[in-house]
Amino acid sequence: MAQVELIMPKMGESITEATILEWLKKPGDTVEMDENVLLIATDKVDSEVPSSVAGTIVEILYEVDAVVEVGKAIAIIATEGEGEGEAPVAAAPAVSAPTASNDTPTQAAPQHKHEVLAAAITGGPVSKSDENGRFYSPLVRTMAETENIGMAELATIAGSGKDGRVTKKDMLAYIANRENAQQVAVAAPAPQTVATPKPASPAPAPRLNSGGDTEIVEMGRMRRLIADHMVMSKHTSPHVTSFIEADVTNMVNWRNKVKGEFQKKHGQKITFTPILIEAVTKAIIDFPMINISVEGTNIIVHKNINVGMAAALPSGNLIVPVIKNADEKNLLGLTKSVNDLATRARANQLKPNDIQGGTFTLTNVGTFGNVMGTPIINQPQVAIMAAGAIRKKPAVLETEHGDVIAIRQMMFLSLSYDHRVVDGFLGGSFLRRVGDYLEAFDDKQTI
Repeated sequence: MAQVELIMPKMGESITEATILEWLKKPGDTVEMDENVLLIATDKVDSEVPSSVAGTIVEILYEVDAVVEVGKAIAIIATEGEGEGEAPVAAAPAVSAPTASNDTPTQAAPQHKHEVLAAAITGGPVSKSDENGRFYSPLVRTMAETENIGMAELATIAGSGKDGRVTKKDMLAYIANRENAQQVAVAAPAPQTVATPKPASPAPAPRLNSGGDTEIVEMGRMRRLIADHMVMSKHTSPHVTSFIEADVTNMVNWRNKVKGEFQKKHGQKITFTPILIEAVTKAIIDFPMINISVEGTNIIVHKNINVGMAAALPSGNLIVPVIKNADEKNLLGLTKSVNDLATRARANQLKPNDIQGGTFTLTNVGTFGNVMGTPIINQPQVAIMAAGAIRKKPAVLETEHGDVIAIRQMMFLSLSYDHRVVDGFLGGSFLRRVGDYLEAFDDKQTI
C-alpha cells in the first residue's frame, strides 16, 4: 500500500508554525478522507486538521505540545491499492504552499537590510540559548552578531514567539528603534567635554517573594500570547487616546421599540454592537486614513473596511473576530454577522479566516459596566475604539424655545490611535464623526 504524508497546513497569511494540542487518532487507527486527525493551535486560533486521504495511521511524527512548521509532515497514512514497502509520498492537501517562518531565511529578495544573511559579521559570538534557557534561532543569532548585539542585550529583547522566543520580527523592530535612538543621540547637541552615555538596558522585572499566603498560577497559552501581543503593541505604537460623550437617546429608544419585532421577523437579537459598527464604517468612509497599517516607513491604505469586534471566550480571554467588508452590509446584515461570530466565539468554533484581515477594531467596555476605557491598538492596525456603558444623565438641550435640561441616554466613546501616523486632528475628528452618526440615528426607520 502507498504511504502518504499528512502535512501541517497553512492556517493564515502570517502563520508559520502550529502547536499540536491533541491527536484524535493513534497508529493503527483507520481514517476517512476529511476526517479530523488532530487538533492544533496557532497564535490566532485553535483548529482541527482533517486527513487528505482515506487509510490507516502508520506513524505519528510529532508528540503533543510539539511546535511544527507549516509544510512539514506530521503523520504517515497508508492507503490501500498499492504494494507494500513503498516510500512515503507527499499528499496534495488543499492548503497553500508553506512559507518561511519568522526565524528561517527565504529565497525571496530581501525586503530589509538585516535580512541579508551574508552581511559581514562584526559582533561577538551569540549562543543558541542564554543562561535562562531561552533559545535563539540561527537567523536571530546572525542578526544579533551583525548588529553587535551581545547576549546581555539580546536577553532584554521581548520575544513574541512561543515561550517568549525572539523572532525575526522582534529583531527588526528592536534594531529599528535602536537605530532611531542612536540617530537622535548623534543629532542632539551635547557639551564637548561630556561623553554621551550609552542607553542603559531595561531593568529586569522585580522578583516577588512568594509566601504561604500567595498562590502561583501559570499563564495559559492564550494568555501568554495576549500578553506578548499587548506588550508588542505598546512597544510599536505611541498610543494617544481621545474621548467624546455622545447622546444616543434615539438609538436606545429605537432598539427598545423594535427589538421584539426584530427577533420575531428576522430570528436575530439586535444589540447595540451592529449599530456602533454601522456608525464606525460610515466614519471610516469619511476618514479613510484611519483604515491603514504601517510597514516600516510605508503607509498601507486598506480599501476594504474589515471591522474586528472584541468577543469574550468561555475561558475569560478575549478574541477579535472580523466582519469583512462591513461597509457593504446593512443593519440586518451586520446584526447577523455579529451574532454569528459571537456565538461561534463562545463555542470555540471560530476558524482562522474569521480572525484575520481586520483593519479597525471596536471593543464594548460597557458590557462590563465600564463608562470608558483606553484600549490597546490591535497591531498592525492604527486605531481601536471603545464604547462605554450607556447611562441616563441630565443634559442641556437646545430647542427653539431656549435651552432645557432633560434626561438623556449618554455614552462615552474613546479612540486609541497610533501617533506615528494619526495625529490629534484626524483621530479627534474621526471619533467626533462616529458620535455625530450615533446622535443623528433615525429612530423612525423600519426593520
